[in-house]
Amino acid sequence: MKSLAELQAIKDRMKSKVALREGYGEIRVVVGMATCGIAAGARPVLNTLVEEVNNAGLYEKVSVSQTGCIGFCQLEPIVEVIEAGKEKVTYVKMTPEKAKEVVEKHLKGGKVVTEYTVAGAN
Repeated sequence: MKSLAELQAIKDRMKSKVALREGYGEIRVVVGMATCGIAAGARPVLNTLVEEVNNAGLYEKVSVSQTGCIGFCQLEPIVEVIEAGKEKVTYVKMTPEKAKEVVEKHLKGGKVVTEYTVAGAN
């Protein structure tokens, strides 16, 4: 059994991860986690996004969550970035490495990584 202080420390440490999945923040990042997305590798992408957003200290600004089918099975894993007042950005054929780059360049730096978007995939 953990002491009350240890449990409080665990709660405080995990609070940001819970907030990420519950959808707080100015920027929403949504990962398609239907069967097609999971089969294409969406779970490691989701985990990487959550971890990198947390490590970058963006957990108050960015929320990461999952959704069902986005509708483009051949382009999975798909990640959508939704910001108020801006057009939604849809990243396709994502990998954990690409997810790290999206966090660094787009979520942290404000620049869309065009080569990973639907338009860049053509």
